[in-house]
Amino acid sequence: MSLPRSDYDPRRVCLNPFPDLNINFGKHRRTIGIYLAGALFALANWTFLDAAILSAHAHAPYDDPQIPPPVHVQFVDWVPGICSLIGMLVINMIDKDRIRGDDYGDSTAVWRARLFLFIGFSFMAGGLAGSVSLHVLKYVMMDYPEQYTYYGYANVSQNVALMLSAVVLWIAQSAQTEYDYSLTL
Repeated sequence: MSLPRSDYDPRRVCLNPFPDLNINFGKHRRTIGIYLAGALFALANWTFLDAAILSAHAHAPYDDPQIPPPVHVQFVDWVPGICSLIGMLVINMIDKDRIRGDDYGDSTAVWRARLFLFIGFSFMAGGLAGSVSLHVLKYVMMDYPEQYTYYGYANVSQNVALMLSAVVLWIAQSAQTEYDYSLTL
């Protein structure tokens, strides 16, 4: 199947064009982004805390009360989320003007800001990689029932939602508000 020559654009990536969503949030664009980031952050922590509470109250099947639950959420399961949370905090505490080099102050400030940005993203990537490897090694390879593999799924979804929250908050804070003026000559 080929496209007609008049509609062909060599810069296109997909055969089917994506719909053009011209949603104009106007002056509320930044506020919506910040609330969306907060909702993602709350959802991330809620899913993992739900798994931790379910794990703490897991019990043996009623027909076999002698068999203990095979796995629980332990401190090892908390470490990837803590790493992603530290990374999110580091990333969002960096002044965006320092990264662009818009300051007229210290010349090494740009380098240091970019270094801390890299460290923050490294923490978040390490948290995601740790949660995926923990999920595979602790929950999938041991072939536990579905109710116990949920702990691993919750851990991975927590880290993905924390990363998305950090990205949405970064973009929302980088947007100009109606009170920001560009006074360049």
